[in-house]
Amino acid sequence: MSNLKKIKMKKIILLFAIAMFSGSIYAQVDVITKHNGEIVKGKVIRVDEYVVVYKYDGEDAENSIGKYAIEKIVYGKSGRVEEVTEKIVVNGENDWDKVIILEDKSYIAGLKKVGEIKGKTAFINMHTGNTGDSKADKKLKMEAAKLGCPFVFMTADKDINESGANGVSFGAVQAIRKGIAYKY
Repeated sequence: MSNLKKIKMKKIILLFAIAMFSGSIYAQVDVITKHNGEIVKGKVIRVDEYVVVYKYDGEDAENSIGKYAIEKIVYGKSGRVEEVTEKIVVNGENDWDKVIILEDKSYIAGLKKVGEIKGKTAFINMHTGNTGDSKADKKLKMEAAKLGCPFVFMTADKDINESGANGVSFGAVQAIRKGIAYKY
């Protein structure tokens, strides 16, 4: 092989190496690690109070995921690690107080639906709204905990008086909560 060919070959290899190295610098992506072990690679656009908005690598469409589903974000450009939420472990009904009731649908993005649940009180005479509501919430959380679910998305919240009508009454009233249990 002549010297001229060797020099051209070295230039080609050098240019190829530079192209690969510079491409890897610009191709750094953010890595979102979910509590269930899934990894999402892309570009984090913004971190809101309860939601992270991102784009998948190579795509333009914005996606969102609830912060409750995310363990951490590693930012590709800086390498900074942002711990997002601690994993909530619910091992059974006794862990009911760890269950979180969510009231906005965006908060459940990235979580797995397990099933519909209900929490209700018996008919109670002359209870205050807060007493019945607290008991119904506790029962709803206990149902979720039985399923091993740390989250409940509230779908219905009502009081039924002794005549069966919805609303506030000064007689026998039953508080009813309905929701959907979610896990990681």
